[in-house]
Amino acid sequence: MVSIGIIICARYGTCGAGKCFRALRERRGGFARYAEEQSVSIVGFASCGGCPGGNIEYVPAEFIKNGATVVHLATGLVVGYPPCPHLSHFKTFIESHYKVPVVVGTHPIPRNYFNAHRKLPFWADSNMAATAETLLHETPDVMAAYD
Repeated sequence: MVSIGIIICARYGTCGAGKCFRALRERRGGFARYAEEQSVSIVGFASCGGCPGGNIEYVPAEFIKNGATVVHLATGLVVGYPPCPHLSHFKTFIESHYKVPVVVGTHPIPRNYFNAHRKLPFWADSNMAATAETLLHETPDVMAAYD
């Protein structure tokens, strides 16, 4: 059993999480790592708390109390504009302090966001292709399905 906690960007605090839950069902994006027959559950869903990410210190502890074995940093932290400047710090802190793996991404990057973002200098400057690598393995038609 994989138990997942998801942290979203506070800018999207009212997000309905439909793309994330759909991607989990379809095993797409950051959830492609889990086999179809593997049992998964969401045990927590929270925002980072706003820049610079005040909830990052505390939310993972709540997830772990509820059985989380992995934390996913939502795709919105990658494709929001600007993308989260603290993303790599969040990953490093949670993995180091809480000793749970952190996956960057939930749903696939929507094609329209990807096409816009990859033309801008921050994509290369922030090494987003490496940071969000698992999200870039989707085919263009799958990415378009998440537009």
